[in-house]
Amino acid sequence: MTRIGVGLVGYGLAGRVFHAPLIAAAPDLELRAIVTADRGRRAQAESDFPEAVVVSGPEQLWTRPIELVVVATPNHLHFPNTMSALEQGRHVVVDKPMALNSEEAIAMIERASSSGRLLTVFQNRRYDNDFLLLRRLLAADELGGLLHLESRFERWRPELHPGSWREELSPEAGGGLLLDLGSHLIDQALQLLGTPTAVYSELAVRRPGAVADDDDFVALQFSGGRSAHLWMSAVAPVAGPRFRAWGRVGALETFGLDPQEGQLRSGLRPGHEGYGQATGQQVARLSKGGPAIPVGLPPGGYPEFYSAVARAIRGGGEVPVAASAGLEALAVVEAARVSAAAGREVGLG
Repeated sequence: MTRIGVGLVGYGLAGRVFHAPLIAAAPDLELRAIVTADRGRRAQAESDFPEAVVVSGPEQLWTRPIELVVVATPNHLHFPNTMSALEQGRHVVVDKPMALNSEEAIAMIERASSSGRLLTVFQNRRYDNDFLLLRRLLAADELGGLLHLESRFERWRPELHPGSWREELSPEAGGGLLLDLGSHLIDQALQLLGTPTAVYSELAVRRPGAVADDDDFVALQFSGGRSAHLWMSAVAPVAGPRFRAWGRVGALETFGLDPQEGQLRSGLRPGHEGYGQATGQQVARLSKGGPAIPVGLPPGGYPEFYSAVARAIRGGGEVPVAASAGLEALAVVEAARVSAAAGREVGLG
């Protein structure tokens, strides 16, 4: 069967480190075109993927045999690039957050529906090894359900990075940790606990000269008294547990980060020896009232995202992340902003 032609829009961190290697690793996909207007990134793309054509604008994709467009641009360009691709009859993968706000996300979903094309959101953290472990333990009822979740992405980056749009753009324009790391943590919490009923948040700007939030806390309430506490920070000298989750009979605590981002940054690709395997920097412990017991972490599974995309395009299943899930996460982001501004809990639904 002919492989699905892919056009990648954007070759910064998301496009170069995450999407391009994962697309290349998917046997049913073929990276045929890369879009970047930056000369340095153009040269890098041509070196990394000599078999793909590198063009300066997404409009140059429409005359090429491209079925799937991957939007890996800065956040404020997700909406126009996704809408253009859908209008041109292409399926779309859009990086998280899928849009800047719910209004844009709804328009994207409606356009995908009217054009009969697939739209999915790149939520790679659903395939982190620690999150896969937590889901496996919950499926086996090892914790006795999930009553409370704590989840963190805490880093120590006290200095601003000149030229980083994530730090230079205002939250309304797509900058800040709530949209960046918060999109991952919110999506994971909703996957485990469902739709929240209320949100409380604290969004802070700690670093001198910063214009976007860099130290955030979000508390979510769910039906039945269940809850999730989420932290995102660029100014945490000491990181807390990546996950703490407990139910009626047990708890899981994990430390350290899934290795896949670091591996991709260093050039290790899916299929290479050791890819996705936990390192000694990660620890997972299961407790049921007695001493905590070490638990082995499964391999991380980022490549599964694009395998699932290919199956969905060929009619073999659903997209890996429903566009509606991206919309729901944005609704939580918006409620978190309202909560932080008002200094109170905000209801949802």
